[in-house]
Order: sequence, then C-alpha cells, then structure tokens
Amino acid sequence: MTNLRNSARFMDCALGIHPHCNMNHETTVLAHINTERKGMGIKSPDYFAVFACSDCHDIIDKRRYVKDVSEIEIQQCIIRGLYRTWEYWIEKGYVSHI
Repeated sequence: MTNLRNSARFMDCALGIHPHCNMNHETTVLAHINTERKGMGIKSPDYFAVFACSDCHDIIDKRRYVKDVSEIEIQQCIIRGLYRTWEYWIEKGYVSHI
C-alpha cells in the first residue's frame, strides 16, 4: 500500500505526544501501530498506521522511553492519531467509507 505510506510525506504529526512531539513535518512517516499481527520483523498493515514525527514514532515503537507521559496517554494519542490519519485518507480518497 505504497499510496498510504507516501501520503505521510510532509504531513503534520497526528500523534502530538506532548511535550515530546517535534512538530517537524519533514520527519513525518507512516508509523505502524502495535496489533496482534505486528512483531519482530512483521509490521501491521498500512491501514493500522498513523502520521508520526520522528520523536513520536520513537515513543510508540518503544525506541525512546519517556517518564512524563503515561502508557494510557500514549494509547490515547495513538487512537486520536489513527482517527486523524483515517479522516485525511477518506477526505483525499485514499480509502472510502461505507
């Protein structure tokens, strides 16, 4: 699903994990969220992903641990980010809703 991955280029971060989000759209990528299908060397499908700046991406992928944001807050940011990403995809016609 290259179109979905490419749609992340230069987008604002949909996660916005405060105060760690660098808000730099030049670092935004399509970051896959954890699902049952994700593991070492296995990514979840592109439709289970969010627009994420490099700092927020590191946090949700557990490459960077932060003490001032709880896991619940991070999960809330992921849900919000998934909503924002899907809203953009539907608006732009990358995916359709029924």
